Amino acid sequence: MNSRFSTLGLLMVAAALGGATAQTTPPNPTQPAQTQPVQSPAAPAQAAPAAAPAVRPVANYIALGIFYYNKGNFDQAYVAFRAASEMDPANTEALLLLGRSQVRVRLYGPAITTLKRLITLDPRNVPAYIALSQAYQQQYIGTSDRQTVAANLTEALRVLTAAETVVQAQGTDRNLNLSKIWNERGYVYKLQGDVTRSIEAFKQASSLNPDNSIILYNLGDMYYASGNLPMALDFLQQAVIADPGDPYNRAYYAKLLALSGNVATARAEAAQAARLAPTNAYAVGQYGVVSYLAKDPATARAQLTQAVKLDALRYPEFYYYLGRLGLDSGELRAARDNLTRAAALGSNTAEYAYYLGLSYERSATGLAPDRLKARANYEQALRLDPGHRLAQEGLNRLR
Repeated sequence: MNSRFSTLGLLMVAAALGGATAQTTPPNPTQPAQTQPVQSPAAPAQAAPAAAPAVRPVANYIALGIFYYNKGNFDQAYVAFRAASEMDPANTEALLLLGRSQVRVRLYGPAITTLKRLITLDPRNVPAYIALSQAYQQQYIGTSDRQTVAANLTEALRVLTAAETVVQAQGTDRNLNLSKIWNERGYVYKLQGDVTRSIEAFKQASSLNPDNSIILYNLGDMYYASGNLPMALDFLQQAVIADPGDPYNRAYYAKLLALSGNVATARAEAAQAARLAPTNAYAVGQYGVVSYLAKDPATARAQLTQAVKLDALRYPEFYYYLGRLGLDSGELRAARDNLTRAAALGSNTAEYAYYLGLSYERSATGLAPDRLKARANYEQALRLDPGHRLAQEGLNRLR
């Protein structure tokens, strides 16, 4: 965490922002309670001027944290929300935002503790239940030894069941909140590898909130995972229509269009996604993927290289396609480097292991083959996908 953002430093910035935050509604993820101006009583003409309204540092810390959070500065947001919760330990808004920011900076255990405390203070706080379920999921995703967090997904589902009980007793926003709960269930089932239940959960969420582009995206994603490309394209097209400015929807839709053979439309959609969000690694990278599938290696290399500069750790797929470009052009050293990164970041993907093995099986000027590494990666691909035909053929060549 950047040590320059000390509690004292944040208080000074928060005080400077105080006048603006009293009148400006901050953007998502949530809105702080608005500070009402202090009303001074009427005074005689000769009376001294009324004192200025008292500064409310907790509200200012919350506003500052939201400012940082929405800019992606999660370390600074975490410091601000922590300061707010320390000043007012019973402030439910500060606790919710603290828990969310702790997840963002990978403090999963503290996030779970924070959100449990919030639910104890406010058992009817539906966003707290959803955030706690998300914290369990993210801890599961972010832990290398998943045996140590094997119960997380069960806990995530249990929390969502408790949230549903709370929502059923409410009279307002019931369908909206239930759609959020079913959407989270879809994520959990996906992590459990249960594609059928995940699709059903997302369908239920969509029936309650039919125009939500995130839910439509999730349905498209799961239909693609199930091998149903036409249904995936249908739902992703609906997601693009529902929110034309969302670069994730459009970029993913473009990739699936390319995989379906509609390369011309795919390139236009991918280029549009990258124009909408030129600093969004996913949109830029998928433009590179689509360009590779469209046999445009120059654009593919430029876009994929830019994507991994924008976000070096989140998208192993982009290193994979950079590796494929290296194999295609005979740049074997670069291919091995990029495919090693892809296989490390996407360690559950057989295709990455297979192509890394292939790169070690090949040779180039000044670079000898490494049969041991090739064999190890082919074997890893087969462990991940026992039916991987190309990996089996590669292993047979080395025997």
